[in-house]
Amino acid sequence: MATNGTLLCIHRDPAQLGLLQENGYELVTATNGREGLQLFMSRPVDAIVLEYHLGLLDGAVIAHEIKQVRPEVPIIMLADHLELPNGALKSVDALVTKSDGVHFLLATVYFVLTVKPAQRREGKLRAQTPAHLRRPARSREGAGISQANPPRLAPGEKDAPFSPRAWKSIRDGIVQF
Repeated sequence: MATNGTLLCIHRDPAQLGLLQENGYELVTATNGREGLQLFMSRPVDAIVLEYHLGLLDGAVIAHEIKQVRPEVPIIMLADHLELPNGALKSVDALVTKSDGVHFLLATVYFVLTVKPAQRREGKLRAQTPAHLRRPARSREGAGISQANPPRLAPGEKDAPFSPRAWKSIRDGIVQF
């Protein structure tokens, strides 16, 4: 079976992340921060799933150390709740609370490995193409949307990979990849 990518999972109980493996991700697991950093330095990974509460070294410290070495590797922080100390998320690409469920984690992993890189590539290509060579934007008149009045998105909504309804179905375990 082909893998969707290799994930370094630094978690007190990596068995809880089995759904990731069931959905085609290769898991490299560590149960503490020191072991996780050693694995990170010894083998290539596509992304990291990192539990915040690890004991001696919390997830924020681990994330910071990883970003110092390879800032392009996406880190998904798993936390018991959203209340984390200031600065705990500065080196993290996504946050998932355990109450969100493993399906939400699966969707987030998919997003940081697939959607986010595609958005960056598209932005770089658009920025590198001289304005006079760019195709004019397609008209969306048929959908009742004109270029003069594009729909307004809530702050941060343009980066959301799915609608709130889709996220709810993911949390409920209805949507599968």
